Amino acid sequence: MSGIPALYSERMREAIEDAHVATATGDVPVSALVLDADGNTIGVGRNERELRQDPTAHAEIIALRAAAEVTGDWRLENTTLVVTLEPCAMCAGAILAARVPVVVFGAWDEKAGAVGSVYDLLRDRRLPHRVEVFAGVEEQACAKLLTDFFEPKRSR
Repeated sequence: MSGIPALYSERMREAIEDAHVATATGDVPVSALVLDADGNTIGVGRNERELRQDPTAHAEIIALRAAAEVTGDWRLENTTLVVTLEPCAMCAGAILAARVPVVVFGAWDEKAGAVGSVYDLLRDRRLPHRVEVFAGVEEQACAKLLTDFFEPKRSR
């Protein structure tokens, strides 16, 4: 994984550990961290759709809201979002709206991903803001989270 800063792998491992918390509420184990320019975590979120009964309670949305609260600004221009699963279209839209310049994700989402698999909203040249993307960081560990969560449900 040359070209990917070591900090991103380290932070992804933190997100992987955090994602396990979501399973306690029946939520899909996805976690997101927002890092400031110095690499400090300023926002954390995990999927809470089941917990909150809120269709927008994706890990990225919750982490972006937390970071905006910490910074006192909706513009998260000097941040990095680290997330265990490729963001969906809703989350990609929020990332663009918040002006996050860097996104790091682990597992690809071949069904609903909007950062390269199904769509590529973050790098769409028609939009005024584009994002640098580091994909597949700790990919196997991130994918395993999802496989371990969904496998028992599929065998029912």
